[in-house]
Amino acid sequence: MKVTIEKSAFVKALGHVQSVVERRNTIPILANVLLQADGGALTLTATDLDIEVSEAAPADVARSGATTASALTLYEIVRKLPDGAQVRLELSQDDHRLAVAAGRSEFSLAVLPDEDFPTLSTDEMAVRFSMPTADLRHLLAKARFAMSQEETRYYLNGVYLHPVEGGDGGVYRAAATDGHRLARIDADLPAGASEAPGVIVPRKAVLELGRLLDDADETVDVAVSTSKIRFGFGAGHLTSKLVDGTFPDYERVIPKDNPNRLDVDAGDFAKAVDRVATVSADRTRSVKLALDRDRLRLTVNNPEAGSALEELSVDFTGDPLEIGFNARYLLDVAAQIDGDAMTMRLADPSSPTVMIDEADPRALYVLMPLRV
Repeated sequence: MKVTIEKSAFVKALGHVQSVVERRNTIPILANVLLQADGGALTLTATDLDIEVSEAAPADVARSGATTASALTLYEIVRKLPDGAQVRLELSQDDHRLAVAAGRSEFSLAVLPDEDFPTLSTDEMAVRFSMPTADLRHLLAKARFAMSQEETRYYLNGVYLHPVEGGDGGVYRAAATDGHRLARIDADLPAGASEAPGVIVPRKAVLELGRLLDDADETVDVAVSTSKIRFGFGAGHLTSKLVDGTFPDYERVIPKDNPNRLDVDAGDFAKAVDRVATVSADRTRSVKLALDRDRLRLTVNNPEAGSALEELSVDFTGDPLEIGFNARYLLDVAAQIDGDAMTMRLADPSSPTVMIDEADPRALYVLMPLRV
């Protein structure tokens, strides 16, 4: 293998794929990136056996070939080279080393055989469709904060993507919950997606995909089966195994007729919650909301640290109500609100509360209250 590639293209592709690599590996080749030079492009692939990310970058290929080298080491070398540098890669057949050179800099890296590099098969993916990158980015970005991190409830450790048929032509929906909060986000149903199975995309894949979509083209190609999902964007793709479990019937916990309505400025609300939560206990971070007519009182009482009180002018319709929430969960939802106006639909101190972004009617959030 002998190839020359411009530094910016190389480091961009390396940056996309190397983050999948686990820093501690019991299988040496999983710490490596697969380099394949052929047909005017250098294709880089990395995997942790559950997720595979691959991206092609334009290159001058003098001699086709493939090898694997340490992903982190190669990324750090290329990242530190001067801007505009032409990076030369050459695999020596004599001592099985990868020579990396640019200008007066020369490096020699240990390699492992490319034929030993594992790949994720995508043969069984029968359902394929395309959707706007902006829609997929929106679905994942707005839902991922609610993913669970509890290993015992592994089926909640991801985002549930599924088509929902309806009178308006249906939607493609993302849902995530950790049992305390729920996010449900809708996008237009892409052509061909109505036959897709409901799948749970694992946490790591959701986070990696969020990074990759920032540099993606306008459209993402999606291929899905009951065990894997693949997202293709431009010169790259991400393939992931799916969480093998059943996502709960989240619609059952979404209140349909909470009678009390609170309209509040999302930014002012978040700042007030953040201020009073300064003295809340670390474990629960509970804050009490007292609602009466056009006034919202936020209070925190912590016997060890002290107390806090703040008032906001709001638009509240309903009977006077006191209800408690985890301050961090309130802030997480408030951070998802795109516009200024946020609506909360409440029932009583022990029932779930619905939070709605008035600027994004296809996004809905649910919070379970705390006893305070």
